Amino acid sequence: MVTMATTIRPPAVAGRFYPGQAEHLASTVERLLADARAASAACSPPKALIVPHAGYVYSGSTAAAGYVTLDPVRDQVTRVVMLGPAHHVWFSGLALAGADSFATPLGTIELDPGAEAALAQLPQVIIHPGAHAQEHSLEVQLPFLQAVLNEFQLVPLVVGNASPRQVAEVLEALWGGSETVVVISSDLSHYLPYPSARRIDRTTVQQILDLDWPLTDGSACGARGINGLLVAAAERGLRPHLISMCNSGDTAGDRSRVVGNAAIAFEELTDFHS
Repeated sequence: MVTMATTIRPPAVAGRFYPGQAEHLASTVERLLADARAASAACSPPKALIVPHAGYVYSGSTAAAGYVTLDPVRDQVTRVVMLGPAHHVWFSGLALAGADSFATPLGTIELDPGAEAALAQLPQVIIHPGAHAQEHSLEVQLPFLQAVLNEFQLVPLVVGNASPRQVAEVLEALWGGSETVVVISSDLSHYLPYPSARRIDRTTVQQILDLDWPLTDGSACGARGINGLLVAAAERGLRPHLISMCNSGDTAGDRSRVVGNAAIAFEELTDFHS
């Protein structure tokens, strides 16, 4: 009997963007989630989330505020489709990892084995392990998902040079039903003075809430993923609302050069007809 080797994408930024030791990481994530639960207002579980991907000290509280909205569906959601921007390798399209699972200090997450086949007819989707190897935008989300969900499979895609329509086509192919949640990983403005960042980020968030695409790359580093979600949200009748918003000057950073972040949830409207 021949046993096929399992390909695991190991953690690349553990110990830098988030704690590298399992016990420390688990306690950090649980603290962030507990604080978010204490401050959260009741809302319907989302079909999609936009959450930030900076180090936890800078944006972990905002990310946690987004992830606690999944608490009521922790047993229902069994697949997470996650899109994050490319920071290290540039390419055209969207990249699958070519792996069987992703690992964090909290354990491994199996990738959806059917995703590649579901996307096979879309020429903008490629298999590019190098695009994933050092990419933090997806990895930093995983410990939160491991904490708020029970058993789930992952479809991780790094977004390169892709149009809003190309991204929306990928989301459509993977949309699924109530078992699937879409996560778009994105920070907002980068390295602006605090007052400028607040002004620009408010404009960007309002644009998202208005489903007004396209965002520019300068307004959000994950703008290409967000733009695709906005196209899909308009076509699918999703309603966005802001959960939390701040920048690194509010958490742990120098206010002369801040990075903005927000958590935004997209709710499916039960009475929508396309």
